[in-house]
Amino acid sequence: MGERYLKSVRLLAECLQGFERFVAEPVRRHGLTHPQFDIIATLGNTPGMTYKELGERTLITKGTLTGVIDRLEQKGLVERARNCDDKRSFLVRLTADGESLFRNVFPAVVAHGKQLFADYGDGDFEQLDHALRRLRTRLDAPGLVTPGGHVPADEG
Repeated sequence: MGERYLKSVRLLAECLQGFERFVAEPVRRHGLTHPQFDIIATLGNTPGMTYKELGERTLITKGTLTGVIDRLEQKGLVERARNCDDKRSFLVRLTADGESLFRNVFPAVVAHGKQLFADYGDGDFEQLDHALRRLRTRLDAPGLVTPGGHVPADEG
C-alpha cells in the first residue's frame, strides 16, 4: 500500500497546486494574492466575521491570517470593527471598495475555474465529491494518530 498511497497523495497535491496556479491568473489581474482573494470571497455577501470564523472558513493558517487582513486593510478593502456581541473580539468586513471588488472578481474567478470541469457530468461530480468527503471525514476523525504516534491535543 505504501507506494500506491504515495502516488495518490502526490496526485492530490499536484491537483491542488495546479488548481491554485490556474485560478491565480484572474486573481492576480485584480492585484490580489490567493490568500487575499480567499478572505474577500469568504467575506463577500456577509455582514463580516470574527478572526475565528475566518480561520475556520478559509484555507489560511491562523499565523498568516492577521498579516493578510492587515494588507487588505491597507488597500482599503476590509475594515475591523468591535464585535457588538463580544467586546473582546473584532469583526472583519468588506469596505465599499471591497464589496465592489468582490462583485467583479468572484464571478470571474468562478467562471475561469469552471473551465477545468467543462466536461464533467453529474456522475463525475458525484464520484469526486464522494472520494473527497470520505478523505475529509477520515482527516476529521477523532483519535487520528499524528506523526510520532500521538493523538492531537485538542482531540485527546
